[in-house]
This record gives sequence, C-alpha cells and structure tokens, in this order.
Amino acid sequence: MTTELVLHHVETATPLDPLHFVTRDEILIALDFGAVDGRLSRLLTKRFGGEVAFTAAKTDHPVSAALKAYLSGDLSAPDHIAVDGGGTAFQKKAWAALRTIPPGETWTYGQLAAKLGSPNAARAVGLANALNPINLFVPCHRLIGSNGALTGYGGGIERKRWLIAHEREAVGSPE
Repeated sequence: MTTELVLHHVETATPLDPLHFVTRDEILIALDFGAVDGRLSRLLTKRFGGEVAFTAAKTDHPVSAALKAYLSGDLSAPDHIAVDGGGTAFQKKAWAALRTIPPGETWTYGQLAAKLGSPNAARAVGLANALNPINLFVPCHRLIGSNGALTGYGGGIERKRWLIAHEREAVGSPE
C-alpha cells in the first residue's frame, strides 16, 4: 500500500504576476510564477512521481509573510525559511551557494562555480540553476552571464530584471 504525498499549495499576488509556492511539513519545496500546472507541476512530478496531491495551505503561512516582507524591502526575509528543493548532491551544493549571494549583487555562473571549488563548472552551475525549483528564495535571479548579460531565468528575463532592480533599490545600490 502506498501513501499519498500531500503537499500544501498557496497562490499569492505579487507585482510580477501570481506566485505559487508548495510546502511539505512547513518546508518550502517549490515556488514559481505563473500557472501551477506549468514548470512547477513538472518539477514536482519529476521529484515525487504521480502520487502528489495538493491541499490549500493556510494563507498566513510563514512563506507568505517572508514573501510579503521581501517585496516590501526586507531582502533577508527569505533567508529564514527552510527550503528543500531535492536535487542531486551538486545541485544542492549550487543552490545552497546561491543563498549566499548578497541581495543587490549579481555573480556570474563562473564565479559561483569557483566558489564551489569547480572553476570550470560554469555550465553545470547553469544547469543546476535552470532546475532550481525554489526561485526567489533560492535566488537564481542573481546569476548573470560572464559578459554581464541577463541570461536564462525560469520566471522569465523581465521578472529577473525586476527582481535585480528591486534588490538594488532596497540596498541603495545603483548597479
């Protein structure tokens, strides 16, 4: 007999479109913009298989409060939320390193690879970044191309641009 996995789902409004997040036992496991049946659903199905059921989470969930605080300028609010994106050992290491990039700053994929002790792994960092199921709270928007260009972001380049500008404004950084 298999046990059905129950995940809690919340949709909340943001200046960037609706944002959906999914928790399991108070731990944030997925977060994405747009429709829940898009990228978010694919990532969860890949991770947990076909036995995933969603229930509505309480609207006063700590993730909701952290998101509201972040959007109001408290950029450290997401740091206090426990996250578990699953992933391989390398992905977990890359995602943990993303959380160390200070708000308002951007690093290149190569810089993050070097921090991980693998200076030639910029492409592997890019792939891990692309598979990050908890964007915003695991701030993959803070990675840019080696030439300074805004490259790939699951939430879309315009959202990435907005998030970087929001953080720079909040920390008082012109660039």
